[in-house]
Amino acid sequence: MSNARVGVIRQSTMTVDPAASALANAGVAFAPQIAHAARRHGLDPALLAAVAAQETGGPGTNAGRNVTGDGGHGHGLFQIDDRWHAFARSQEAVDPAKNADYAAGMLSGLLQRYGGNVRAALSAYNAGSPNAAGTKTTWGDGRTLSYADSVMRHYDDIAGEPLQENAVAELPSLVESIGALNAQAQSMPMSPQLPQPAQPQSYHRRMTDYSGLFDDGNDA
Repeated sequence: MSNARVGVIRQSTMTVDPAASALANAGVAFAPQIAHAARRHGLDPALLAAVAAQETGGPGTNAGRNVTGDGGHGHGLFQIDDRWHAFARSQEAVDPAKNADYAAGMLSGLLQRYGGNVRAALSAYNAGSPNAAGTKTTWGDGRTLSYADSVMRHYDDIAGEPLQENAVAELPSLVESIGALNAQAQSMPMSPQLPQPAQPQSYHRRMTDYSGLFDDGNDA
């Protein structure tokens, strides 16, 4: 093997993202985009991947999909709802990297709001309230779990260990990243035809319709 060829192999090996590789090995789709978004917003990559698996994968799979669901209102890997987020009404919503980054910013903000309580943040991400059960998911073993519990089950499978519910550390860049996200959202035009949320903290407000995700023919 030539020295030039060895150099190419070494350079390629050095560019591998360990976090993305670990996610991909767990069956996570769009692992590089999710890992990058998680790192940028100070999140555990497995936690962000577990949310994608819950939103557009379903019970028994960690491979979230870049689709349109919830009757056409949920967009991308993380099903950002166009009734509550101007971002979801933009073309960027169907870009997996930007969709993951937006979702990571939301989840980071919720974790900060609820003092690092993962269960509360996940519940609010799905249903707008830290105490909501939210979407109910029935798994192959017959167990029906709340949204947060179902995400935690995905996490256990992806990370290979249970999720510590208050293990998210605050990072100095967190407030800055949330501010940038808010500025981005405010810069996007709001559609006058769409209803405005009565409560700004609401996120999805609707349960994920898995049959709609896979049967409506709207794969992005």
